[in-house]
Amino acid sequence: MRLPSLLSLIGFIVLIAATYCPMLSAFGLVTMDVYKMNQPFGLLLLLVGTIGILCTFFNQNKVTRFTAFMSLALVALLLLAAFLKVTTTFSFIPFKSINAFLTSKIKFKWGWYVLFAGPLLAVLGALFPKRMLNVPAKSSAATV
Repeated sequence: MRLPSLLSLIGFIVLIAATYCPMLSAFGLVTMDVYKMNQPFGLLLLLVGTIGILCTFFNQNKVTRFTAFMSLALVALLLLAAFLKVTTTFSFIPFKSINAFLTSKIKFKWGWYVLFAGPLLAVLGALFPKRMLNVPAKSSAATV
């Protein structure tokens, strides 16, 4: 297996594992992973990661590159959706100070770093130039 393929494989495995990491903590009582935040979106990330792993094994470079970029876009979209959801969760309360206090009690956890590391590794492996890896060795035989 080529080094970029191995890097993409590790990235997709990290993506799947990161969906089970804690993403949000509400009031220090409840910790949410991707599936508790939005289960269909979590299953979509799981599907993209599985397709990426299979395409890496079967050496389908174009599909691997597409799934790597798709996973990065989906994770960025999930972060945007979580940020907007957190900032508007208590917007129904008419008092701004209470709204700000309750919103400050919802914390982003370390799982976001792991969730972004997976697609970044997959994209890095997908973008690695193939020409640099297949450089023929110089022969020392004299030509006649």
